[in-house]
Amino acid sequence: QVQLVESGGGLVQPGGSLTLSCAVSEWVFNIYIMAWYRQAPGQQRELVASMNTGGWKSGRINYTESAKGRFTISRDLSNNTVDLQMNSLKPEDTAVYYCYAELKASENTASAGYWGRGTQVTVSS
Repeated sequence: QVQLVESGGGLVQPGGSLTLSCAVSEWVFNIYIMAWYRQAPGQQRELVASMNTGGWKSGRINYTESAKGRFTISRDLSNNTVDLQMNSLKPEDTAVYYCYAELKASENTASAGYWGRGTQVTVSS
């Protein structure tokens, strides 16, 4: 069973930086989208950044308005990982951050969406 494993969350002061990482647990046939979402207490889960391509190697990128200029999504093809570099963090960035991937596990299976378990990011002095 394919899993997404997140790491890198924690407590950081306002203005600080954190890098979140998400790894696909095993080899898969193809990855179409990798993205980061977040969910603050009492709020709906929202998209933060995504790589949305026709193929994993293309790398078209989208950011939500609040992330533009502060967050950077990147991927490591050799390790099937995607990182979210977050700079100039604000208290309103506090949330559980979830990794998401739309992928095709094998040549004979349909593509499907997968979620990580989430990692807590807290921005506070």
